[in-house]
Amino acid sequence: MSSPGWSAADDDAAGRLLSERGPALVRFARSITRDHHAAEDVAQEAIIRAYERRDELADVRDLDAWLRRVVHNLAIDRARRDREIAVEVVEERWMSDEYTVDTEAVVAAAETRVEIEDALVRLPAIYRMAVVLHDVEGLTVREIAELAEVDLPAAKQRLRRGRMMMVTALAEGHERRVALRGVPLRCWDARSRVSDYLDGEVDEQTAAMLERHLETCPTCPPLVAALVGVRDRMGSLRDPDTVVDVDLARRIRQALPD
Repeated sequence: MSSPGWSAADDDAAGRLLSERGPALVRFARSITRDHHAAEDVAQEAIIRAYERRDELADVRDLDAWLRRVVHNLAIDRARRDREIAVEVVEERWMSDEYTVDTEAVVAAAETRVEIEDALVRLPAIYRMAVVLHDVEGLTVREIAELAEVDLPAAKQRLRRGRMMMVTALAEGHERRVALRGVPLRCWDARSRVSDYLDGEVDEQTAAMLERHLETCPTCPPLVAALVGVRDRMGSLRDPDTVVDVDLARRIRQALPD
């Protein structure tokens, strides 16, 4: 069915118009998710939803703003499943007269892209979005309120809380780095190699660094132990008669080359 909102364009033209927005939507989603693959997924889903609802776009004066709102909502829904800093915990700290941070260390960390991204990813999405769109992208608080479909006081609160959580996250990152000084590999570098390590697919030097990291890091060993435990448990299900229907297992074996 043709969509009357596309100024004499047919459905194929509508699809092309939306596809042209793809790169910009990925960049926008990336500013919220801080993850390129997640941003691509969110942008693609936003384009699909927009195409499915193209009849509604007849009254949309600013297509880009409409698409950004869809991306924003999808990114927020996705982020709700992520592990995030508890807002209440951070706000309680800031309400205490005794709470403070090492200013020099926090500002120094903020000058490093990897530290900024590490801190941002720990913020709940609505607060991360407010900080990034205001302090990075230059949107006004009113524009953020319109984008998030909240009132102005709520948008101001999100920005205030997001900035406080950023400082706290950067401070905690510095404290953790001090505690891990001398430990080889960053935690993510170590954790991202564990799967290959378990399968014997890392070189000797990497294996040695990973083992050294696990000997000294206070947080990675439980994660690795959990990976090993789950892998071993999955291995115990190898008997096809207990996992796959007998007839299906037979057909699979027949289809495999000799």
